[in-house]
Amino acid sequence: MRIDIDDLLAEREDRLQAALAELTKPAGEVGTISFGKRVGEGTSMAVDRLTAVSTQEHLLAMLEDVRRARQRVAQGSYGLCEVCGKPIPEERLEVRPWAVRCVEHS
Repeated sequence: MRIDIDDLLAEREDRLQAALAELTKPAGEVGTISFGKRVGEGTSMAVDRLTAVSTQEHLLAMLEDVRRARQRVAQGSYGLCEVCGKPIPEERLEVRPWAVRCVEHS
């Protein structure tokens, strides 16, 4: 049984959107951030927020790649590097089905 690549990418897109929704939902009690000489709750909250921003940026970039890969499936150019036009190795697409560039151009 062969899994349809667009179905696989659609599932990945849904999971990324759910992760982003969870990450960006409003927090309960936010509190204030204060920085001093000691590591305290404010510092911990700031680190948590910076981590969340980094995670969000990573998820958004991956979501964009997934959407571009789905467009390429629809256009019939899936599996070809969007930079050089050469085939993306099957091994890369197995590991990263949303890859739109070969290793050389990633």
